[in-house]
Amino acid sequence: MIMKNSSSVLRDARRIVIKVGSSLVTDEGRGLDEAAIGEWCRQMALLVQDQREVIMVSSGAIAEGMKRLGWSHRPHEVHELQAAAAVGQMGLAQVYESKLRENGLRSAQVLLTHADLADRERYLNARSTLLTLLKLGVVPVINENDTVVNDEIKFGDNDTLGALVANLVEADALVILTDQNGLYDADPRKEPAARLVHQARAGDASLELMAGGAGSSLGRGGMITKILAAKRAAGSGASTVIAWGREPDVLLRLGRGESIGTLLLAQTQKTQARKQWIADHLQLRGSVTVDAGAASKLRAEGKSLLPIGMTAVEGDFSRGDVIAIRDSGGVEMARGLANYASAEARLICRKPSGEFERLLGYAAEPEMVHRDNLVLTR
Repeated sequence: MIMKNSSSVLRDARRIVIKVGSSLVTDEGRGLDEAAIGEWCRQMALLVQDQREVIMVSSGAIAEGMKRLGWSHRPHEVHELQAAAAVGQMGLAQVYESKLRENGLRSAQVLLTHADLADRERYLNARSTLLTLLKLGVVPVINENDTVVNDEIKFGDNDTLGALVANLVEADALVILTDQNGLYDADPRKEPAARLVHQARAGDASLELMAGGAGSSLGRGGMITKILAAKRAAGSGASTVIAWGREPDVLLRLGRGESIGTLLLAQTQKTQARKQWIADHLQLRGSVTVDAGAASKLRAEGKSLLPIGMTAVEGDFSRGDVIAIRDSGGVEMARGLANYASAEARLICRKPSGEFERLLGYAAEPEMVHRDNLVLTR
């Protein structure tokens, strides 16, 4: 497969997820580094002016909470970590809101758990919310909801959350800003001759051998979680850059195509990855049958499936489940993610979108299956 030229990955990226780690956000635990956050917000504002869509995934809530509570060492008890996150999240959200507003941007705080992205209905709800915020020109600032979950606190890092968000919104690129220049072929703290890896393929098994353990007492990440995050993001076609967060104008220079840090290239193009994911890896929960007109639009024109073109609904499925789309002869012609549960689909079958609110009590997506979530199977 021919891969993109490295300089074009960020230059051509229109939707970018940016993740910053605890040590950067809190200046190694000395409290929120408002100047650094302000600098990233300034750069994000310029990217938005350049018609980019940006999402910030920020660590730092626990570290800021520790500082506000006067704790010098990261606690081990989960309830204490959750308490620190609750205290620190207040300051973290306030600083981002203030700095983004100073640069002419509106912001929104979004707290997610991994369970939100594992459940199909919550996944679609989160996706719809984030895409709506981006459409409105709002910058979402996302963090793990550490006050109610303990998986990230105990085992993971927001690197994973950054990759999950990149997959969720089908981002073009994931930028992980860290306190290292990038990935080295050996630990530069122990091997002075260690060399920076400028470019590699995301998912290359040899990268995991190069990555060491957690490198900070504040976070729970390290280079290994960044390598695994890049591998996860590549599943939906997003390439990843790992770079030093205090590099001057790092986001702007990456956006211009400059080579900074380590670029881990996705081997699958974004649209290919999503279609393959829907076609091959999800269990079918039910099906809808469509008339000849709808079948023609799906096959020949690549349109979304509208309920008005449906003639029957089978099975018991929820919003976000994968369903088959069958032609009038009962042959599966496509499959995709349902925007409506089966009970709702039966009510709006053969109906125009203008009647949805009367029939359902609310108005949501006009499509039963959006074309971005639909793949033809024959």
